[in-house]
Amino acid sequence: MADVRARLVTRVRGMLSEALGATRTRLATAEADLAAGRDRLARTRKAAAAVPARVGAARDRRLAEIDARHTARLAELARRAAAAAQREAPGAASAPWDRWRATPAGRSEPPGALRVGTVRLDGAEPVPALVPLLDAGHAHLAGRDRDGLAAVVPALLLRSVGRADPGAVRLYGYDPEHLGGGLAGFAPLGTAGLLTFVGPGGLGRLLDDLVEQIRRINATVLAGEYGSLRELAAATGRRPEPWRVAVLLGGDELSRHERGQLDRVVRTGAACGVHLVVRGIELPDDPTVTRITVEPDDARVAGLPVVLDAPPPPALVTETCRTVASRVAAGPPPTPFTDLLPPPDEYWREDSAHGLSAPIGEGPHGRQVLLTLGDYPPHALIGGPSGTGKTNLIFAWIGALAARYSPAELEFYLLDFKEGVSFARFAQGRRDPSWLPHMRLVGINVNTDREFGLALLRFLAEELRRRADAAKKHEVTKLAELRAVDPDGHWPRIVAVVDEFQALLAGRDVVAREAADLLEDLARRGRSQGIHLVLASQDVRGIEALWGRPALVAQFTLRIALPKALRILAERNDAAQSLPRHHAVVNAESGLAEGNEVARIPSASDWETWSELQHRLWRMRPQDAAPARLFDGDAIPKLADAPDFRALTAPEQGVPRSPVALLGEIIDVQSRSAALRLPRAPGRNLAVLGTRVDEACAVLDAAARSLARQYRPGTARFSIACLDPDADPAARALYEDLEGDASWYDEETVPELMAEVGDGLGAPGAARTPHFLLLYAVDAAAAALAGKAGTRTGLEQLRRILHDGPERRTHVLAWWRGVARMRVDLGGAGARTDQIGAWVALDVQGGELGSSLYPGSGGPDWYPRPWRGLYFDRAVHRTGQVIIPYGPSR
Repeated sequence: MADVRARLVTRVRGMLSEALGATRTRLATAEADLAAGRDRLARTRKAAAAVPARVGAARDRRLAEIDARHTARLAELARRAAAAAQREAPGAASAPWDRWRATPAGRSEPPGALRVGTVRLDGAEPVPALVPLLDAGHAHLAGRDRDGLAAVVPALLLRSVGRADPGAVRLYGYDPEHLGGGLAGFAPLGTAGLLTFVGPGGLGRLLDDLVEQIRRINATVLAGEYGSLRELAAATGRRPEPWRVAVLLGGDELSRHERGQLDRVVRTGAACGVHLVVRGIELPDDPTVTRITVEPDDARVAGLPVVLDAPPPPALVTETCRTVASRVAAGPPPTPFTDLLPPPDEYWREDSAHGLSAPIGEGPHGRQVLLTLGDYPPHALIGGPSGTGKTNLIFAWIGALAARYSPAELEFYLLDFKEGVSFARFAQGRRDPSWLPHMRLVGINVNTDREFGLALLRFLAEELRRRADAAKKHEVTKLAELRAVDPDGHWPRIVAVVDEFQALLAGRDVVAREAADLLEDLARRGRSQGIHLVLASQDVRGIEALWGRPALVAQFTLRIALPKALRILAERNDAAQSLPRHHAVVNAESGLAEGNEVARIPSASDWETWSELQHRLWRMRPQDAAPARLFDGDAIPKLADAPDFRALTAPEQGVPRSPVALLGEIIDVQSRSAALRLPRAPGRNLAVLGTRVDEACAVLDAAARSLARQYRPGTARFSIACLDPDADPAARALYEDLEGDASWYDEETVPELMAEVGDGLGAPGAARTPHFLLLYAVDAAAAALAGKAGTRTGLEQLRRILHDGPERRTHVLAWWRGVARMRVDLGGAGARTDQIGAWVALDVQGGELGSSLYPGSGGPDWYPRPWRGLYFDRAVHRTGQVIIPYGPSR
């Protein structure tokens, strides 16, 4: 029992000991955990104490970053806003008053918004506060600060005037309280019709007029094609209507009618360029209305707080308005020439079978005014005093037609009777090798060469006959029908422009009578065959030259009257008297008032403007195109340049049966030479008559050189006898150039020449080598020739050579310094002159030539003028032919 108890005690003690050990172990562990927990708690408390500082620092850093980004973003937005404001309101629309000047926008460029103040942003530069007005809307002003409101109105108006072309903004003022005093600085605009004051009680009439303007613009200008004038200007590059700004500064309560009209202007005015600047009258809520409120300490534009600008200086307002008024009084500038041209990819796309049509300028409503030539109207008459733009109008019309119709569809013949070379640019020149491909003839400086105008009319008459014959052959009557049945034929429409045409009809001579007859025939019959006449004159006498021929005048149904033109339009049609510069009245109804259209003519006559178009068309020319024939009445032609001279050649064998002596250039369209044929026939000799040494030498020189070109060396003989010292240089030059085929004679040896040639004519079996005697001032050798030259006197030998020589290939080309001297050398006053088959008269009056040299009585209708001659060949001519001697060959 004791053992059991001892074992039990021992066991209990062991168990207790174990429990105590385990407890102590757990206690130690718990204490260790407690210490670790306390350590963690301390660390946690320490870390927790550090969090607010760290979080605060991060927060401050983040806030600083946000603030910096905000500031940068605000500055960027301000910069963009300033740039946008600059784009929307450039130049005069936003410039500060101390640097302000008028800067008109382009015609297709919108005028933009207008600055009234600035919007201040924290930390950024101020941004302009803009009010959209022109082409955008209306401005309504309200508030108690009357001085501030009074500053906004002149700012808006001055910026509007300075942002538009002079005259493009018209102001209407209604100021019943101050009777226009609020707009006094703009009064200079009234002298140009750009400012109209409406008195008390006139508001209803003003609103009625604005509503009518809106209706008219919608019906006739926009016409359903465009939604607004701004859209039209952007699409076409032109603005046909001004901006109309009505400034309404208070007044009595509006009537029901006035309120209705005001609401209509608000709703529809902006699209038609009609705008309101209103103070003291309520406007309805509308997207186009910008509300400006000005209180003593607060100003807002569309609800945005702004700082208003100071009012513009009164001197600046007045000076600007005076400048605008003076420019408007001087007339609007011409529009760009490019307005008349189609897009380049549409050049030469038009067909002229049924007529020619092209714009000449812009009409009052912005639509182009067309000029048409066809069956009706067939011909045109242009008139206007010097300096009114007649030449410019012709240039513009030619350019507009040439850009639309190819040279196969249209040909021009241009003749200018006044002195000047402006039309020479259409032909090839030294300065510019290009030419207008449509141009076939350009005549300039022809004021003393009416024969050239007559030659043009003859050429056109012959072309008319050719076309009429072709029409008969194909059994048609009109050009369109002929082109349809003969598509391979060359049947372009022809436009002949004659500037200062009255010179052609001046006087009562043969030229004037024939020219008038040809003009009348061409005007009457040319329409059906596509030949159109355009006659222009700056002198009323040019028009009066036509009135004696009513049948001729009636054909010119298209009338174009420049400012102050007289007698172009119908008698009671005075529309041209009030035209501004750069404008013309176009009337296709024979000048009757109901046919008037006013066109603004572009600037087309300066070199650079025209050159760009001509070069483009020149590069488009057909490969076989040839330059136009240029006739310059002041230029002396060269023999080497003459087509007829270049065509002369010597036969490979023998000699020509009928050689040709070229004497000068004929005044005609084809640039032909006056040719004297020298066959083996009686009378084939030439006499040059007159005292002008240079011209006489030029005629003989051209004749000899052209003859020599037709003979091989050694197959013809030239004997040159010079009896006038003044002619010696020219004769010597010819002698040296003819080399071995020429012989030289003077006063002492010329009798030997007469004897040799005269006696040789009758010698049997004598060689018949062609022999040409070129006698310079042969009448000066009268004394030498009076003596014996063989068995005959020298004069007798000369007469024998003249009589018998041509049949033996011996021809005399001699210069006599007077008709009377020639008669003496030929045997006296009663001597026959038929051995002189051809002559060229220089400074010899027509009456001196008499019936023995010229058919009929009284001699030819010839009045001498410098470097011109009258050529007559008995075997060819019915009347004399005016020629221009060729210039010296050296």
